[in-house]
Amino acid sequence: MNKGELTKRQQLILDFIRVFHAANMYPPTIREIGRGIGVASTSVVNYNLDKLRDAGWINRDGRVSRGLQLVNKPVRRIPARGALVTVPLAGRIFAGVPVPMPAADASFAPDETIDLPRSMVGDAEDLFALQVRGDSMIDAMVSNGDIVVMKRTQIARNGDLVAVWLRREEETTLKHFFLEPNGRVRLQPANPTMKPIYAQAKNVEVQGRVVLVLRQPRNGARA
Repeated sequence: MNKGELTKRQQLILDFIRVFHAANMYPPTIREIGRGIGVASTSVVNYNLDKLRDAGWINRDGRVSRGLQLVNKPVRRIPARGALVTVPLAGRIFAGVPVPMPAADASFAPDETIDLPRSMVGDAEDLFALQVRGDSMIDAMVSNGDIVVMKRTQIARNGDLVAVWLRREEETTLKHFFLEPNGRVRLQPANPTMKPIYAQAKNVEVQGRVVLVLRQPRNGARA
């Protein structure tokens, strides 16, 4: 495979590695790549990483989980014209017990934005980003301080990771959405120490669905 002949999936993986490394200052694991590009099979990710290595785009050390290194060669640069989309950083979302959410967060400048590769998120229409507070979604690879990129929608499928507004309580939270047969909504955390939240469907307003997680640097980060 020559340079310039990447498949769509390989280009997506390469873009994800660049963005992840820029945000965290260390490379992603195979599972993080899979979650980031929507591929459940680690063998598929492994196969494409090997192809990228063979073509000279990356170096790999298979003995360690974060053994990826981008090759410093003239490749398609993320800042190329039309390659980036700008997503507004709109505020914070709480991945824990629901808490009151103000209409605006003074700690964020109104024009604060995040630039992301178009190959990862598509068109920027209806996209916004939120900084996560709390650890209720740690088993979904979403931790305190991470940034979630959301697609604005009022519709959720079972299992979607969504931002919801509880109308009666005037509170917001980030959870997996499940509509149960009795018409009740279960908002499921991804943390075994925390219990789900139950609410009547008419009390739950879906505000957005997570399409990408940007993990932030942590001291002593490990695979």
